[in-house]
Amino acid sequence: MLSNEHCMFLQMEHFQVKGSQLEGAGLIVPKQHRETVFDMTQEEWNATYTLLQEVKKYLDEKHQPQGYNLGWNCGEVGGQHIFHAHFHVLPRYEDEALAGKGIRSMFKGNENKRVSY
Repeated sequence: MLSNEHCMFLQMEHFQVKGSQLEGAGLIVPKQHRETVFDMTQEEWNATYTLLQEVKKYLDEKHQPQGYNLGWNCGEVGGQHIFHAHFHVLPRYEDEALAGKGIRSMFKGNENKRVSY
């Protein structure tokens, strides 16, 4: 496990399997409870950045992804289901069905039109 004074990188075992969906994916999580990223301290932000550089090096060596998606889900409507801040690190691969689709792609489709407008 990679970590520093303020945060740690967590991976579920099945995300370490070559060729699996979300291969190499993990979370950078502050050690102190923070409900969302908006509640984090400057030191936790800096520690997250520092750890992200180590995580990328580790994932590049172990999984050789061709790209990454990075992101925070904040609040229930924003997709947050665990109310402790966590930064998603998602390696991407050119042979996956959604290669080339970024994090905004699912929001731009007609299926995401707001019903109140």
